Amino acid sequence: MSDVKNIFMQVINDRRSIRNYTDGKVSEEELRIILESARQAPSGENAQPWRFTVVKDPKNKKFLSDLCRRGSGRRFTGEFLSKQMQERFKGLKDEAKREAAYKKLTSGDVSAFVNESDVIIIVSGKKEVWDLPFDTSAAIENMLLAVTALGLGACWLVAPCIDVRDEMVLNEYFGITDEYKTISIIAIGQPSRIPGPRPRIPLEDLVFSEKFGVPYYKKENE
Repeated sequence: MSDVKNIFMQVINDRRSIRNYTDGKVSEEELRIILESARQAPSGENAQPWRFTVVKDPKNKKFLSDLCRRGSGRRFTGEFLSKQMQERFKGLKDEAKREAAYKKLTSGDVSAFVNESDVIIIVSGKKEVWDLPFDTSAAIENMLLAVTALGLGACWLVAPCIDVRDEMVLNEYFGITDEYKTISIIAIGQPSRIPGPRPRIPLEDLVFSEKFGVPYYKKENE
């Protein structure tokens, strides 16, 4: 591989969801690079439906933190009551750690960290564009990779807007008009802790040849 390819793959491999931040700031130059990377994302018929609201005021970040806590709390409480959460964590044998995970999720604390970041970007887009979820996802991934390349940290959250009731509250607070749908928020800042890589399913189990289920790559022991 060339140096450029190595650097490109390194950025992809280094990307993490960061939930712990220092008091360090994101510079205006860095923020512009992140937003420009989103602007350059592909979109169906070049619709460019995305709009970005930059949030820095502590009061407004606290509002988003509270909304995240409520949204995640409801979502994960439902998962707990339906026993899905217990199934998800059945491999975690340490009872204390398992109970701590349940509490962090059902309380919504798992998503309440966003006000600790320096900047939050609200991602919304034009409802009339059919490809809106796909277009905005492409823009968001560009931002996450730009953040990583700059040595910053970010986390992509849907907690404050996955429930239409929360989305309506968010939109009213930030003045987002009815022709736009809020897709997610991105917390960005200087990471205080970078978690290790999470397991990935091997290509041999993901990629098929001509027909679904027929492996394209052979496993090493075959």
